[in-house]
Amino acid sequence: MLGVVVATFIGFAPALRCEFLNWDDLENFTVNPHYRGLGWTQLRWMWTTVLLGHYVPVSWMTLGIDYLIWGMNPTGYHLTNVVLHSVNAAVFYLVAQRLIRLSMPTAAPASALAVRLSAALAALVFAVHPLRVESVAWVTERRDVLSGLFYLLAVWAYLHDAEAPLDQRLRRRPWYWVSLSCFVLALLSKAITMTLPLILVVLDVYPLRRLGQGSDSWWSRPARRRWAEKIPFVLASALVTPVTFFAARSAANLLSVGDVGLMERLAISVYGLVFYVWKTIVPLDLSPFYPLQRPVLPLGAPYLLGGAVVVVITGFVILARRRWPAAGAVWLVYVVTLLPVSGVFQNGPQISADRYSYLPSLSLALITGAAGLGAWRVWTGRRHGRAPGFCLTGAGVVLVTALTLLTWQQIEIWHDSERLWTHAVSLTPSWMAHLQLGNVRRQQARLAEANEHYRQASSMRPDAPDVLIQWGVALAQQGRLAEALDRFTGALRLRPDSGAAHYNWGNAVLAAGDVEEAIAHYREAVRLEPQGAEAYNNWGRALAIQGKREEAIANYREALRIKPMSVPHYNWGNALFAAGDLDGAIAHYREAARLDPDAAEIYNNWGMALARQARWEEAILKYRAALGRRPNYPLASANLDHAVSEAAKARTP
Repeated sequence: MLGVVVATFIGFAPALRCEFLNWDDLENFTVNPHYRGLGWTQLRWMWTTVLLGHYVPVSWMTLGIDYLIWGMNPTGYHLTNVVLHSVNAAVFYLVAQRLIRLSMPTAAPASALAVRLSAALAALVFAVHPLRVESVAWVTERRDVLSGLFYLLAVWAYLHDAEAPLDQRLRRRPWYWVSLSCFVLALLSKAITMTLPLILVVLDVYPLRRLGQGSDSWWSRPARRRWAEKIPFVLASALVTPVTFFAARSAANLLSVGDVGLMERLAISVYGLVFYVWKTIVPLDLSPFYPLQRPVLPLGAPYLLGGAVVVVITGFVILARRRWPAAGAVWLVYVVTLLPVSGVFQNGPQISADRYSYLPSLSLALITGAAGLGAWRVWTGRRHGRAPGFCLTGAGVVLVTALTLLTWQQIEIWHDSERLWTHAVSLTPSWMAHLQLGNVRRQQARLAEANEHYRQASSMRPDAPDVLIQWGVALAQQGRLAEALDRFTGALRLRPDSGAAHYNWGNAVLAAGDVEEAIAHYREAVRLEPQGAEAYNNWGRALAIQGKREEAIANYREALRIKPMSVPHYNWGNALFAAGDLDGAIAHYREAARLDPDAAEIYNNWGMALARQARWEEAILKYRAALGRRPNYPLASANLDHAVSEAAKARTP
């Protein structure tokens, strides 16, 4: 087991160099102060938020711990992901070992060494497969590895509980309660684990053989007790399911039946069943985004081919159910586990995603380990000596090594946003890839390139208001105000209730000097999105320009009530500085610097407030802090020279 953990950690060690990405990491961590810590305020937010369409309070708690230890250093967050994934590999090794042993015929048991090696192969095929990279090397997907841990622990504990006597009361079966508790934690880490009760039923049928054995075995008294055991698991799933749907709806992620019909959903689901099997076998050309091409044509070649493959596999496992019952159990577990992320519940603009394979791939890895054991038994049955064992073990090592090398290559793609989306555009030039690469180029001030990516994204997805909004922001930064406003108008035409469009429109006209129009758009932005802290902050800036200091401060206060950000404190400090309230200004600069310790402007203005009080030595420290963060900062440099001169005069008798 230790070898499995070490091999998994080595396989994902390069992920420790990865950065936060501009894809959800930005909203979840970089600009989100709410998760930073485990105080009552943070815990209340974690247990009530559905940020970006997910209810994952336990995952948020682990991220809060990361912040307390590592601050905003992404290495620490990635380390936690890698450690969790390595532990998952170890737990899956134990689960696989137990399941493989249970599935062996009593008349011809395999050696303990053979079972351990086959379980190790299954665990490593799961753990170091390049399909895992998205779940492990992307900090946002902490929910994958954490829910996977509790899911596997729940199965492991359930297999232990299966050894309890049938007539033993539940309260005297600690493993049962461990399993149920882990399942609840899994649900609160990510609701994709909601199908576990069905998986436990499959395990009861095979390999535990506690259901379905005999003519009355489905509803006999012992069977009814088995069914009753599942009720708490089903209730836990039932309680989380509506919250999950509400969260997805709040982010406008779930597509309605009007958007994607029932036949289209069935076609997407069938496609997904084959897609993940194929990518498991041939893990090449992996992308962060596989676009759902609309309209969906159920009679199109990809969907018909997928349907044919599913029919063939299903037919095979039905025909072979007596000779190879494990095949049917594995296929059923795979299908059921994939159900929450299949096209039946179409969640988002993607047809599939590597991260969706995290739990379903467990069954595929298990069948790989079992196949290795089968080959071991056949070959050693025909030959004597150690050669068969060495050859098969060597083949397993080669397979795991090849997967590890592919995983290292894939991790390099996920190193940062630029590499990720450059790869995505070259591989699958979708609207999402162009949008995200455009955002990267805009952040790099390569605005001409950004505009080209936005143009391509808009041509591929003309009904996406987010593309037009980001394009408008880039045009405004180039001073092309009329074109920028045209994009914002287009976004509002597509989505009249877009607070983001009004917010960015306000930013554009404020930069152009039209304060009144900016205020009108900020007002509309917060009406449409009352939790828009950034809109309140910039509304305050516009009011401050008009000299309406008290109204500006009221907006900063509202922005901070919604989200404790650095910028409103900085602006509030500036307003108080202008009013002569230097102590108040210093207090807000101090808080702004705590929330954003890398912002040079905060330290410069903090130094100016101290200098106004003739606290020259303290001002010098702040100016130096500003220059340490931005060496080419003329204002801070001039302020430092002045403060040094005044400090020298003050020391002269």
